Amino acid sequence: MKSYMLGVDIGTTSTKAVLFDLKGNAFQQSSVEYPLNVPEPGAAEQDPKEILEAVKESIRTVMKRSEIDKNALKLISFSAAMHSVIAVDKEGNPLTPSITWADQRSEPYAEKIKKQTGLELYKKTGTPIHPMSPLTNISWIREEKPNIFKQTAKFIGIKEYVFKAFFNEYVVDHSIASATGLLNIYTMEWDAEALEIAGIGPDQLSKLVPTTSQYKGIAPILADEMGISSEVPFIIGANDGCLANLGVDAVMPGEVAITIGTSGAIRTVTDKPVTDEKGRTFCYALTENHWVIGGPVNNGGMVLRWLRDEFCSEEVKIAKEQNQNPYDLITDRIDQVAAGSEGLLFHPYLSGERAPSWNANARGSFFGLAMHHKREHMMRAVLEGINMNIYMVLLALEELIGTPKEVRATGGFAHSAVWRQMVADIFGQEVHVPETVESACLGAAILGLYAMGEIDDLSEVKKMVKTRTINHPDKEKGLVYKELLPIFIRLSRLYEQEYEAVVDFQNQYTNRI
Repeated sequence: MKSYMLGVDIGTTSTKAVLFDLKGNAFQQSSVEYPLNVPEPGAAEQDPKEILEAVKESIRTVMKRSEIDKNALKLISFSAAMHSVIAVDKEGNPLTPSITWADQRSEPYAEKIKKQTGLELYKKTGTPIHPMSPLTNISWIREEKPNIFKQTAKFIGIKEYVFKAFFNEYVVDHSIASATGLLNIYTMEWDAEALEIAGIGPDQLSKLVPTTSQYKGIAPILADEMGISSEVPFIIGANDGCLANLGVDAVMPGEVAITIGTSGAIRTVTDKPVTDEKGRTFCYALTENHWVIGGPVNNGGMVLRWLRDEFCSEEVKIAKEQNQNPYDLITDRIDQVAAGSEGLLFHPYLSGERAPSWNANARGSFFGLAMHHKREHMMRAVLEGINMNIYMVLLALEELIGTPKEVRATGGFAHSAVWRQMVADIFGQEVHVPETVESACLGAAILGLYAMGEIDDLSEVKKMVKTRTINHPDKEKGLVYKELLPIFIRLSRLYEQEYEAVVDFQNQYTNRI
C-alpha cells in the first residue's frame, strides 16, 4: 500500500491541508477560510472554535477527495501562524477570542516594556518587543481586562487549542514558543524575567515540547469525523515561517526565502540561535540544530490591495469586463514605468511596521512627488516601496550571515513575473521560484518524516523541491535602485521622529468625529 503524509497549516485567514506522497508530490489539498474580526480600533481577533472546525474540515475534505485508505496515511504534521493568544479558564473554555499577530491594542505596553528592558530581553527571547507578541498582549489583558486575567488558567496559542481538543493536553512546540517573547532560546525554558513582566507563572503556559513530538490515540469519534485512523501519529510541528523555509528548500547556509502574501517575511537558517545587536531580526526554533532568523513585515500584499482599491478602479473595471485578474492588469501597467518611478519613493507603512523598525506607529508616505508624475508612477512606487522595505530587512540579515548565495520566493507574489523581477533587480540577485504547493504544509510534512525517522536530515528536502523558474537581475535597473535605496533608507529614519506626532493627530481626529 502506498503511503501518504498530510501537512496542515493553521493560518491567519484560512487553514490549508495538503496530502503528499513520501517523495513530496502533492495529491490533494483543501482550504477553509475564516474571518478576521475587528470589534474595535486596533483589534484583530478570531474565533478559536471556528478555527478548530476549519482544521477538522480541511482534513476531512482532503481525505474524502483523495479516496485513499485511511490506513495509508502515515502521519499528520502541523504548521501554525505565530503570536496568537487565547485566555482559557480551568475547564478549557476560551475567555477571549484568539488575539492575532495583527492586533495593535497592546502598543502602549510594548513601548513600556521596550523602555524597561532595552534590548536585553529581546536578546534572551529572540522576539522583538512589539504589539504582535503574546508577551505584550498578556500584559495588555492583565491591565485592561483584569476580570478576565483573574479567571485565566492558561494563556495558549491556536495550535495549543487544537491539540488540547484532540489529545486533552496543553503542549506548545519550541518553535511557536520561541515566537512568544516568553521563551529563553538558550535554556529552552520559560524566561523568568518575561514571566514577571507579563505577571504570570510558568504553570499558566503550556508544556514545552520539541517540534518533532508525536501524539497518538486521538478519540475514535474525532478520527471518524475527519476520516482518519485513530492510530495515525500527529506531529506537533513548528511555526509557519520556519516551515515555509523548509518547504522551499531554504535550510542550508546562505539560502534565503522571501515570502510575501498579505504580509511578508525574509528568513534564513542557522545552526544556533543568533540575535541582532540592533534588535531588527527575530530568531525562532525549527529543531535543536536549525534556527530561523529574519524579519517579518506587515505591509506586503495588503498594500497592493489598497493600491487596487484606491487607485486602480480603471483596471478593476476592465478586468471585470474581460474576466481577468485585476492584479495582472495592474502589474502590466506598473511594468510600463521606468525603474525608480522617475524619483518617486513610497514608504509602505500603512499598518505600522515590524521589521526592520518595529514601530507600530509607522505610517506610509510618498516622497519626491512632482508635476511630471502620473498615476502609473505612484502605482510602481508602491510596489517598489514594499520591496525596498524588505531589502532593508535583508541588509540587517547580511550583517549576521553575510551576502546570501540564493534567494527563493514563496507566497502570492511569486506568481507575478513583474513582482519577482523587481525583487531580483532591487536585491541584485537571482530569484528562484520553487515548484511547490503550500510551502508551510510541505515543510510540516517533511518535518513529520524527520520526526518519524524516515529521513535522517532536513536537507532531504532538496530531493523533493525543484526550481520552476529563475528571475535574473537587470544590471541597468539595479544601478537605478542603488541610487535610490540610500535615500529610501535615510528617509525612513528621518520619518521615525514624526510618526508618533502624526498618529496622535490621527487619533484625536478620529475621536472628534
